[in-house]
Amino acid sequence: MAKVLMKGNEAIGEAAIRAGCKNYFAYPITPQSEVAEYLVKRLPEEGGVFLQGESEVAVGYMIFGASAAGERVMTTSSSPGISLMGEAISYIAAAQCPAVFVNIVRGGPGLGGILPSQGDYFQAVKGGGHGDYHLLVMAPDGVQEAVEMTMQAFSLAEKYRGPVMIMGDGLIGQMMEPVEFPDDLKTEPTNKDDWATNGMNSRNSKQRNLVKSLFLDPTALNDNNLALKAKYAQMKKEEVRFELYNGDTDYQVLITSYGTMSRVCRTAIDQLKEAGIEVAMLRPKTLFPFPEKAVFEAACKDSCKAVISIEMSMGQMVEDVERCVKGRRPVAFYGECGGDIPSPEKIIDIIKGLL
Repeated sequence: MAKVLMKGNEAIGEAAIRAGCKNYFAYPITPQSEVAEYLVKRLPEEGGVFLQGESEVAVGYMIFGASAAGERVMTTSSSPGISLMGEAISYIAAAQCPAVFVNIVRGGPGLGGILPSQGDYFQAVKGGGHGDYHLLVMAPDGVQEAVEMTMQAFSLAEKYRGPVMIMGDGLIGQMMEPVEFPDDLKTEPTNKDDWATNGMNSRNSKQRNLVKSLFLDPTALNDNNLALKAKYAQMKKEEVRFELYNGDTDYQVLITSYGTMSRVCRTAIDQLKEAGIEVAMLRPKTLFPFPEKAVFEAACKDSCKAVISIEMSMGQMVEDVERCVKGRRPVAFYGECGGDIPSPEKIIDIIKGLL
């Protein structure tokens, strides 16, 4: 399969088309606006629909409507835009509708800046909107993984009948890398006739399908939340994804990192290895479900003396790392979130300081 050089945002748009998405609603915000610029040209060529909403709030409910009708649908945005969609995301989760959200994260809080950040970890993993729900959250480390995860997201959303988020920092959206679009990630949409509001005539049925998130009866609300909880438990069994880099050595330090930051850490690990210092890295590919068991086992290896979470934030994933390590090893943290990405040399100095 031939590779093509593409900007991350444009590759995400093409991946959605290859995955069978014909519906894209969005509102422009830096640093992800190229997704919309790409799809406004490409979607009509594929018989699809692109509509720019009047706001991110409106877009969230456009997504809800299309997903309730059983359509493969996606939006992309960046940090403040995702915040404005938070209510709709909670509705979509409660109504058990499949949809894909892509967050190309910029600095915050507030308007912050347009440079790369990982400051939306809490928002993505701990909820973001109101109520008891989770998103299945995947975090690519580059353009190729962004393509693959975008293509996988639609079938995962349908499998669990809920929203799936791809969380990539601003650099992943803006940089160019050679990518390919794997044919084996193309999937046919699942049969939605038993729940989608796709018309009684279209499914030759006398049964009306009702999609809702309002449950005034306390027993019904509790039952719906228990159904959601069961799905999240299934995700934890079946969808945990991670990479353990240099894990077959007697490493003294375990780094936990994800996204673009993990690429810098990988370079630092290679350079430390040349100096005779073994360091490993556990990179979560899914932020929810989090690789809890893998983090614990990697941290508790006999040779490992310390764990450090390195992030483009002021310390968010580190809380989950501490929870998983359970006090068996000291857990340190290093982060920056102004938009500058720490260099491999900076990471090397930090690791040497730990040792």
